[in-house]
Amino acid sequence: MNSNGVEVPTAHKLRLRNLKLSDYQDIKEIMDAVYSNLGGSWTKKEFSAQLKRFPDGQICIEDNGKVAAAALSVIVDYSKFGDKHTYEEITGKGLLTTHDPEGDTLYGVDLFVHPDYQDMRLGRRLYDARKELCVNLNLEAIIVGGRLPGYKNYANTMKPSEYVEKVKNREIYDPVLTFQLSNEFNPRKIARNYMPADKDSRGFAVLLEWFNLQYEEEEEKLIGNKKTTARVGVVQWQMRPVANLDDLMRQVEYFVDTVGGYNADFVVFPEFFNAPLMALFDAASASEAVRILADYTEEIRERMVQLALAYNVNIISGSMPQYIDQKLHNVSYLCRRDGTHEMQYKLHITPDELGSWGLRGGEKLHVFETDVCKIGVLICYDVEFPELARILADQDMEILFVPYWTDTKNAYLRVRRCAQARAIENECYVVITGSIGNLPNVENMDIQYSQSAVFTPSDLAFPHDAIIAEATPNTEMVLFADLDLTLLKELSSTGSVRNRLDRRLDLYSVSWKKPAIVK
Repeated sequence: MNSNGVEVPTAHKLRLRNLKLSDYQDIKEIMDAVYSNLGGSWTKKEFSAQLKRFPDGQICIEDNGKVAAAALSVIVDYSKFGDKHTYEEITGKGLLTTHDPEGDTLYGVDLFVHPDYQDMRLGRRLYDARKELCVNLNLEAIIVGGRLPGYKNYANTMKPSEYVEKVKNREIYDPVLTFQLSNEFNPRKIARNYMPADKDSRGFAVLLEWFNLQYEEEEEKLIGNKKTTARVGVVQWQMRPVANLDDLMRQVEYFVDTVGGYNADFVVFPEFFNAPLMALFDAASASEAVRILADYTEEIRERMVQLALAYNVNIISGSMPQYIDQKLHNVSYLCRRDGTHEMQYKLHITPDELGSWGLRGGEKLHVFETDVCKIGVLICYDVEFPELARILADQDMEILFVPYWTDTKNAYLRVRRCAQARAIENECYVVITGSIGNLPNVENMDIQYSQSAVFTPSDLAFPHDAIIAEATPNTEMVLFADLDLTLLKELSSTGSVRNRLDRRLDLYSVSWKKPAIVK
């Protein structure tokens, strides 16, 4: 027996389950104790109505068969209520007459824990169960009205908004709001007259929101749904002499065929993978040779589009030179397996590329829609500029492909280290690949160094070293990796750190100056 005459088992046996009508006496006992200054428990009529209208939303934790904590909820079409609702309005005076199975929001009606169990973090378990319910029902968000019981001590010295800000900053402890904030809920609006009987809160409450990042707006289809796992094939390409363009394309088709045979969604080639063709030219200089090489780009792209169709795989074409209107650019093509294609220019040009070839940087940055997810492409040097990947991530990019060409290990390590940083800070996957071997008679591209790899964010759900796969250095090979896209969504809301969410946008921002070029 405890001091209140309640028998508490010496050995706990906790179980999460849905509430049932026979639990009413346990519920009444807890609510009468917790809400003694707010009228106590629901009536049995109200409790019965809650179970009848939305049984899946009423959950509890029992200990040896006795309810120790409970959470009640309702599904609503939140647009019908907006942020100016009262507690009685949105709960149908406790009868949940507002329940709408076709609604978009899980609304938290109540959550309470028996005083004898309030040091066991049962409230956190119930919040986690609510989040799981929200995800499984494919609802957009959870919204709760957070009481401010501690406000009674500060009502004469500060406004509710000031109080909430101080609680957020951990300068003041509030037994309700502090708990909700620690469970990843974000303040949405301060509600007046939310619960007039709540004298401690002076009738105020904070509407808090938890977004379901796994929410899918479209209805599930039997075929053609977006995938939750993306399989990538990464070609670490051997530079070798070729007799002509057909000879080069036979090598390309070999790898596309191989990767397609493993039902991959993407195959990626290195930057300037077609450089072996330059050995065939009787060019006076490296700048002349790369401009002749550009003459092949359109045909290679068209052949890659046909290979993407034939082998049912999206191809990231590495990169190739483009020479139009006496301007030389470096461009990567996304050749989709539906027959369409788009391109991404290299934006930053190295001093050597400028001095030897006269390359120019492009002016557009794209996020590409694919049948799997949104992707981005940054060519080699571009990945060393973190602003680009951040802009792509803000457009919901999930996989960043980085085709590169590096001649020495220190050059390679610049690309690798920066690519790993981009994966962590933008909570995305990053796939890098380059070429190996030697190219006699090709000025400025005669030696190569590469170790292709697939990087992840660094958190518990991912490999301990944040590397899914990596190639043997300087060996021609293909890497395969399955990228779980759902892990990225979970990381955004439940990660040990949340780099994108926790940015101080009140202090700084990253923006694209030229209009209408990011899509």
